[in-house]
Amino acid sequence: MDPLLLVGLFVILFAVFTVLKAVRIVPQARARNVERLGRYHRTLKPGLNFVIPYIDRVYPMIDLREQVVSFRPQPVITEDNLVVEIDTVLYFQVTDPRAAAYEIANYIQAVEQLTVTTLRNVVGSMDLEKTLTSRDTINSQLRGVLDEATGKWGIRVNRVEIKAIDPPKTIKDAMEKQMRAERDKRAAILTAEGQRQSQILTAEGEKQSRILRAEGARSAAILEAEGQSRAIDQVFQAVHRNDPDPKLLAYQYLQVLPQLAQGEGNTFWVIPSEVTSALQGVSKAFTEALPPSAATREEVPQASEMDEEIAKATEAAAEAVADAQSTERPNGPRQLTEGARQPDPLADLDRQRDQAER
Repeated sequence: MDPLLLVGLFVILFAVFTVLKAVRIVPQARARNVERLGRYHRTLKPGLNFVIPYIDRVYPMIDLREQVVSFRPQPVITEDNLVVEIDTVLYFQVTDPRAAAYEIANYIQAVEQLTVTTLRNVVGSMDLEKTLTSRDTINSQLRGVLDEATGKWGIRVNRVEIKAIDPPKTIKDAMEKQMRAERDKRAAILTAEGQRQSQILTAEGEKQSRILRAEGARSAAILEAEGQSRAIDQVFQAVHRNDPDPKLLAYQYLQVLPQLAQGEGNTFWVIPSEVTSALQGVSKAFTEALPPSAATREEVPQASEMDEEIAKATEAAAEAVADAQSTERPNGPRQLTEGARQPDPLADLDRQRDQAER
């Protein structure tokens, strides 16, 4: 093969390779640093860029987007001498590719170590309970320290989040017991509150029930009293309107005498003096002729029927008097009459009966 042809091919390949090395395409949100003869020259921006081959040296691309780095859990001692493991997540962004490349050798490792030291400093001034409840405070303090320290590295720390805080197992058990006790306490308080409300409502219900029953009883008593008052008034008006004579009253008095004598608890019975007058009135009522009424106008009672009524009344009166005389008082014989001795009503009844038969 002709040597000139080989040289020509080699020159062509070298030219193509040189052109390819002179052209650099940088994607969006990326950056590349360029050194010329070992010194920083410029930073390539996104798009098509040209460099001098074999003179300019282009470094790897640096990501300008916000990055998320999760660090492994780090043991941290709290103020009350408890070791807890804290897992953090860091959100940062490269703002100056030149500073990120020339001010720090490995900014990822530098941020991680700075986060650990700052975290130990912040958590070391807190006890366990405050550490568990002050995540926002820890995050803000970490972000302030990291942002200030990484500013000269061309890095901006946007957020620092604590992903997990793991206390020792013994502390976890104690915390679980404490939480269980708190829940039991709240449950007991809620149960007591429920019982109190239930008792209050029950008492209110009983109060209202008693009030309603009392009002009902009062209304019933008032209505009953009004009914009795009206009944007494009607009886009183009927008695005064019909104007009953002593004969009727004497007959009613005589009918009550056997009932007075039959009482089991009667140990002392005084026959008033009006009994004889009542018996005389009864005998006179049966012997005298009554004016005809609407009930007796159609049929006049026979003498035999009148005799039977008189006999029954006389027998009842005699039994009442005999029962009264047979019972003695505790300190002596029972008093049968008051005042002077009255005439015998039975003898008067017999005499009047004989006159009626004649």
